[in-house]
Amino acid sequence: MNLASKRLANLTICGPVILFAMAAQCPADQSGKGPVKVFILAGQSNMEGQGVVDLDHEQYYNGGRGTLERVMRDPAKAPRYKHLKDKAGDWVVRDDVWVWYKTDRDGIKKGGLGIGYTVYSGKHHMGPELQLGHVLGNHLDNQVLLIKTAWGGKSLYKDFRPPSAGGEVGLYYTKMLGEIQEALSRLAEDFPDYDKRGHEIAGFVWFQGWNDMFNEQALAGYEQNLVYLVKDVRKALKRPQLPVVIGELGNGGEKAGRNMLAIRKAQAAAAARAEFSGTVRFVKTTDFARPAEDSPNKGHGHHWFGNAESYFLIGDALGKAMQELLDK
Repeated sequence: MNLASKRLANLTICGPVILFAMAAQCPADQSGKGPVKVFILAGQSNMEGQGVVDLDHEQYYNGGRGTLERVMRDPAKAPRYKHLKDKAGDWVVRDDVWVWYKTDRDGIKKGGLGIGYTVYSGKHHMGPELQLGHVLGNHLDNQVLLIKTAWGGKSLYKDFRPPSAGGEVGLYYTKMLGEIQEALSRLAEDFPDYDKRGHEIAGFVWFQGWNDMFNEQALAGYEQNLVYLVKDVRKALKRPQLPVVIGELGNGGEKAGRNMLAIRKAQAAAAARAEFSGTVRFVKTTDFARPAEDSPNKGHGHHWFGNAESYFLIGDALGKAMQELLDK
């Protein structure tokens, strides 16, 4: 069946129905533009996006070292990044991959995948969503929506605490689910190209861990709390086998202190649980760390020193891991 025939078949199956429920009603095996494949990108400040794109503040950013513009001018690296700009030298904005991100500073940021979907105003920063969106957009025939639900300085132990962990449910766990529902309810309003053929929540990406390092209880319970998070998110979204990708807390590279190593071990162990076989992937990120002296923000090790190459490579790895889960 060619792509046009698939789209016609899918239209017959789903019809022109706008789906506002959190779980999709369309079959998962459709191709063509609909249903929209929805991916949740959750976590704390590194999921918000701290990669510096250009030298918009010349007194900062270490003379431009490690910015996306500088990385793209490196002849050895340029081919890998060339899809980010068009022939005129402008940043590419995709019309088949969208981003929805509710920020405290600028309200809802929404539109085609490109530069600027971070907590900062303007188009001078990027996060993992940039290359992750390109990977998934290239892989899928469907329209793709990335919903970012990330806040800086938040722990899994308290802020994102899932119901199954007991105690008070985390405020940001609740906010995360609320924003997912809000984004889905606004599909037709926020994305004019939406073809009104429904949506399918297709994946969940978790990139977090820094704050839990500084509380012994949070550290000790991180693995089990992460397991609870995966299970509870799947239950809330009515997707019991929802593909989940967990990005490692890889700041600073392979060498790290006791607490960071403990978080990394917990993240890998949670993903390796037998009950998650084939549906949850752990992605190592330590190889993507770059030296502080080669990065924009030399004092921000918690933010990968603002190095755009780090965020690009993290997004690439997270996207490819999700692609592998989708193919299964």
